Formats: sequence, structure tokens, C-alpha cells
Amino acid sequence: MREPYAICLEIAGPTAIWTRPDTGDSPGTYPTPTRSAAKGIFEAILWNPAVEIVPSRVEICAPLVYHHYATNYGGPLRKSGQIKDGNNYQLFATVLINVRYRLYASLNPATRSDFPPKIRQWLERTRSPCHAFKDIFERRLKRGQCHYVPSLGWREFVPSYVGEPQNSPVQADINLSLSSMPDQLFSKPAYGEHALSYAQGLVIESGVLNYGARHAE
Repeated sequence: MREPYAICLEIAGPTAIWTRPDTGDSPGTYPTPTRSAAKGIFEAILWNPAVEIVPSRVEICAPLVYHHYATNYGGPLRKSGQIKDGNNYQLFATVLINVRYRLYASLNPATRSDFPPKIRQWLERTRSPCHAFKDIFERRLKRGQCHYVPSLGWREFVPSYVGEPQNSPVQADINLSLSSMPDQLFSKPAYGEHALSYAQGLVIESGVLNYGARHAE
């Protein structure tokens, strides 16, 4: 059996937050991207609904440094009185600073068939969608091209580097247990409905988190 096609990238930046759902209105962060966050980073480089990106593991390549962060929130989740008076909400969070990760993912052909016309035309010209996707992805990564600007959690946390894997050493002294972590946000890889699922009992061992088998859809 042919091994699945795999892709890899490295991403770094001054600030990151991988929000823990159990931390309420003062968000805290996981030490690494969740699987869904990693998927979003890969898709920021290249997105094609005919190929499913399944993040497999993450390597922590910088020490974990937690930091208190405050910002003024002016979005729609403010109280009605705050919106009426034009007042912002002061939001406090626990973030990570000076992060660097190496992300890995496998590629699978999408199981759906109701693709947009441009994708159907692309599939007609391509005998191996995953092979073609990998080539295009790595070419875009090398050139610094992206489908949209990737982020380190919140949109304002833009990376200082995102590109081909470097020789950054893995932080082998990091060993942590994660009792629960969001695994998937949607019911389908593309065009799905919101359906949050969790992975249980994950472990960061010698600076490496394996996401494990994908949660059943």
C-alpha cells in the first residue's frame, strides 16, 4: 500500500494563543496548536476541497513562555449597553510569546463529489490529486505565497516566519499531559456544519504532540 502523501511547514511568531474552551471570558492557551488550528495554518497556504489535510503531529521548537495579555474588544459579543454607548470591552488573556512550531499533516482525497466547476475541471486534468496538491503546496511555501494570511490563533497574531522546515531543535525537555483538546470544529472537511469534537488523553512527549487517530465523523 502506498504511504499517504505528507506535507510539513514551520511557523514562528512573537505571540500566539490556542484557546482553551474551558477558560471562559479570560482565555487561556494550550501549549500547541489544536488539530483544527494546524489545519487552518496549512489551508492558509493552499486550500482545495478535493484534498483533505489531516494534521498528524506538531513539534515544539521554542521554550513555552506564558504571558498576560490585555486588549480592547469592540466586536459584536459585547453587552448591548456597551455597543449602544460605543464602549469597548477590556479582554484579558494568557498567551504564549516567541513561539516556533513544526507542523506535519497527511493528505487524503476528499470523499465528496459535488465540487465547484473549477475543482471538477482540475480533477479531470489530474490523475493524482494528493500528489499535485503536495507539489503546489511546497512550491507556494518556498515562494512565500498564501491563500490568506496565516495566524497564530487570533487573527492579530501574525507569524514572523512561515515556510519550509528549518533545522530548529525540538524542545525535548517538554513533557505534558493534555486531558482534553478540541479535535475537529466541523462535521465535514469542507462545507460542513459546526460540530465540535474533542480528543482525550493526549500527551506531549519530548516536545512532540501526536494528534492521534482522527475523530470519527
